[in-house]
Amino acid sequence: MSDQAEQLRRKLMDTSPPSQQAKTIAVVSGKGGVGKSNIALNFSLLLSQRGKKVLLFDLDIGMGNIDILLGISSKYSIEKLFEQKVSIFDMIEIGPNALHYISGGSGLNQIFQLNQANLNFFMQQLTEVVKVYDYIIFDMGAGVTRETIQYILTVDECVLVTTPEPTSITDAYSMIKHVLMEQPLSFHIIVNRVRSQRQGLETLNRLSRVVQQFLQQRMVPLGSIPDDEAVTKAVIAQQPFVLHNHRSRAAKAMENIVNHYLDEPINVSSISPATGFIQRFKSLFKER
Repeated sequence: MSDQAEQLRRKLMDTSPPSQQAKTIAVVSGKGGVGKSNIALNFSLLLSQRGKKVLLFDLDIGMGNIDILLGISSKYSIEKLFEQKVSIFDMIEIGPNALHYISGGSGLNQIFQLNQANLNFFMQQLTEVVKVYDYIIFDMGAGVTRETIQYILTVDECVLVTTPEPTSITDAYSMIKHVLMEQPLSFHIIVNRVRSQRQGLETLNRLSRVVQQFLQQRMVPLGSIPDDEAVTKAVIAQQPFVLHNHRSRAAKAMENIVNHYLDEPINVSSISPATGFIQRFKSLFKER
């Protein structure tokens, strides 16, 4: 491990409770183009702004764009972890609000094709980071793939991003169904690009009601983000919208969502398996 990586690891460990293990969250969507990565980034930034130690991990297959949304060139992407055996702490970049993130450029398909030596190394690295963060947020690839579903089953919670469009809602339901067919998991819902607060509430209620009726699972509605021109301007400027214009409607909506998330924590142990993320991750690969 390089001096830089060791310093970062020690700094994080010095401020972490001895028995802490990060809560792992997968940010998912049933289809592409719903603003999932932008939601993941801005959600993570506001958690970090509230003093939480957050690692945002870009696992969007072949479409990783967190560094683009931040306007920052990353030194490493995830494939370097396997190619050069770089410490995961060397790969971590530090963005605004002291947000830590790991750039994409690879994806789950490469992780699932690892040989045993590389897989062991990856598990060792993950074991280190879960000890020192409050939240590890995985920005997953859009849509339903075997790799995505399998990885989702290892995390503590999902945040599902959809829009009010019927196709988006249908694909979101399909994503939830595929996951819950495997095992129970806590799902939070964010509706992006709504025309009004009423439309957002109706979409949240409709999806929650259908999932409850047909899948017997309670969803946790977190809120909605308006279709705000400020978001487009922020993307063009390569800045997160909660920082580019913190008074915008979208930024204020995201603040409400994060407040809701922090104020109403879910008892994960009653929904998800009692074993931790690393144990579930190891079990996943034993079954290959």
